[in-house]
Amino acid sequence: MSTDRPLKVALFGSGRIGQVHARNILANPELELALIADPYIEGAQALAEGTGARAVATADEVFASDGLDAIIIGSPTSTHVDLISRAAAHGVAALCEKPIDLDLDRVLSCRDSLRDSETPLMLGFNRRFDPNFASVQARVQTGEIGRLEQLTIISRDPAPAPAAYIAASGGIFRDQSIHDLDMARFFVPDIIEVSATGSNLFCDYIEEAGDFDSVVINLRGRGGEQITIINSRHSAFGHDQRLEAFGSEGMLTAGNLTPTSVRKFSATGAEESDPYLHFFLERYAEAYRLELENFVRFIREGIPCSPGFDDGLQALVLANAAEESARSGRVVKIGQE
Repeated sequence: MSTDRPLKVALFGSGRIGQVHARNILANPELELALIADPYIEGAQALAEGTGARAVATADEVFASDGLDAIIIGSPTSTHVDLISRAAAHGVAALCEKPIDLDLDRVLSCRDSLRDSETPLMLGFNRRFDPNFASVQARVQTGEIGRLEQLTIISRDPAPAPAAYIAASGGIFRDQSIHDLDMARFFVPDIIEVSATGSNLFCDYIEEAGDFDSVVINLRGRGGEQITIINSRHSAFGHDQRLEAFGSEGMLTAGNLTPTSVRKFSATGAEESDPYLHFFLERYAEAYRLELENFVRFIREGIPCSPGFDDGLQALVLANAAEESARSGRVVKIGQE
């Protein structure tokens, strides 16, 4: 692909994720935001205002555009399979938010249809690009703490999402936990066993929707690695995002972030600090930026995208297994899909 011009990009979705991607596209000199597509055309128009992008209501208008190099899919999950398939058919690279779909059969069918495609496709598991988590993973891979024995991932949202979002989310395992399941695979790609428990501790409308507000997932890797994921839909002290990798020769941790590193010491308290970054858009702002930079690099250099389609598939397999385990009380064995 030519490197003497910016890549022409279309963005699907003008909601909060679309707005994040739009800002990052505009800030990246390697990219030109050409179109913003949303059936809610007023949202697309508002986001496009002052950017030079054209607001459109349909995917047909996007794929009819000349010289399109890439799309970014931040639209509802139900649109993902169709947009991925259309991008591949047009030879247009795609970066798609998780999950690929809530239905595993649709994901498998999409995989089969893309089997011979060489069009770049990247899944939006942005936490792989968080500098803190990425550093821990890289150092584990180089053997800095010896053999990885245990991995603990803690992810708690500051507050539950609205009831309408919960009802359409696919449940906590496919919505919230799926990021952490992918992070588990980032460290231990071959997971062979899943067990999970779920509880309803504080949110009535989540329980009424048949979902859990708090879950714990235990995974086992083929090498015996033990992985624990702790999720909650609320946290009184902000967005709680921590990771611990324990090995035969030591341990690496990545903790929560605050706006500054300033600490206050006084008669009433020691090491008082600013509250943790409160929302995922703040906590993972740098991860979203680096994710987009790597997407551009993969396209320019012809490198296979990572995370890719199979990572999205395997994360959904694990999420489904966790749901099954939490409902049945049984350990679920994982085979290769």
